[in-house]
Amino acid sequence: MRQLTRFGTGAGIVIGERDLDVCLARVRPNSAQVLATLRIEDFRNRPAAEWGAEYAAFLKQHGASHLAALVLLPRHEVIVRPVRLPGVSGEDAPAAIRFQLDSLHPFQDEEVVSDFQRAGRSDTFIVALAQRNRVDSYTALFAESGIKLAGFTFSGGAVFPSSRLFPSPDAGARLAVTGLLAGPEAPVEIYGESGSHPLFSAVFDAPAGRAAALASAEMRLEPGHEPRDLIDLLPAWQSAPESFDSSDAGRSRFAPLWATALAAACPHLGAPVNLLPAELRSSSSRAAYIPTIALSIILALMVVALFAQKSWMDRRYFGLLDAEIARLSPRAAQVEKLDRRIAGASLRIQQIDHFRRRTRAHLDIVLELTQMLPPPAYLVSLQISPKEVTLSGETEQADTLLKKLDASPRFAASEFTMPLARSGTGEVFRIRSLREGSPQ
Repeated sequence: MRQLTRFGTGAGIVIGERDLDVCLARVRPNSAQVLATLRIEDFRNRPAAEWGAEYAAFLKQHGASHLAALVLLPRHEVIVRPVRLPGVSGEDAPAAIRFQLDSLHPFQDEEVVSDFQRAGRSDTFIVALAQRNRVDSYTALFAESGIKLAGFTFSGGAVFPSSRLFPSPDAGARLAVTGLLAGPEAPVEIYGESGSHPLFSAVFDAPAGRAAALASAEMRLEPGHEPRDLIDLLPAWQSAPESFDSSDAGRSRFAPLWATALAAACPHLGAPVNLLPAELRSSSSRAAYIPTIALSIILALMVVALFAQKSWMDRRYFGLLDAEIARLSPRAAQVEKLDRRIAGASLRIQQIDHFRRRTRAHLDIVLELTQMLPPPAYLVSLQISPKEVTLSGETEQADTLLKKLDASPRFAASEFTMPLARSGTGEVFRIRSLREGSPQ
């Protein structure tokens, strides 16, 4: 898994007495590459905006404008102290270190900036301290130049994670002199690792041989342990620009810058001690967006799945509904057939009831007319329809019939439909009268 996550590009900056040295490094699972280098000369006496623009153009030229640089502070400006805390957990370590922080530096009343980290899996914590005014000065200078910063560290803090990016055959005690192949002059910086000192970093005001002997004794190394150049502890680069100085001296001087660039490229595999306040740090890794992108993709897939599930459930529901309709259709047809039969039977019953009531009403009209026309009057014809009654016959006094008919609750608006005619025994009449209250 460590090999699969060995991806990244980093920008390292080393602050020199006069110049700034910049390196872009690219790390892949099986190799490391020096993309480009830059030297910003006399940065302390030039306007920050001027050399900041030079740095920005350098990053843009190599497609690395998004990078935030890890800056290596001058070693003499950083105090490094190992603090052993046997049995102390990572959660309790900050309080334990803060408790003894004042005893780790000589600045007394001056305010300091500090950071620490555990040295591998040991019980030793490496504490780095620097005067706050110096850190603030560098912070303001880089802010004025427009350079984004990932942090401030020291050389040993950058070498420790960088030397572990790739598997190393010489695991164990280490003793290295910075710039040994280039012939360093005092003061000499020593980096080492041993059982008693999981991370050793110190500056000696002595020749390289004497400084290595003092460091070896401090680290309790076996007699005869030969020092190496710091560059030999770091991963070798697979390729470098044509202008790169690949001589032993050039490689030797390049070691601190190379370690810083490697540490900046893969902070997720081991971040060095960082003296830049957390609120001022910038992130340069595009991998930081991977969780957001992954969660966005998952969310989009869930939304698509939700709509797909709704569509699938609708199709499934309609399928079940169609199957149920097909199963119940014969029964529904039978019920519909029975409903039609019931409706027909009900209509016939209504017709029979209506016919029965109509017959009764007709008989009542016949009875009413029988009582209204006593003998010797008689009817020749009687026509009964749902709305009117037409009767014709003969009586002695026909002109009184209209009044009698209208006085009956069964008739209304009675009238003669032909003139009255005299016969030998009476008057012949023909009357039409509307029915009242008759069933339709």
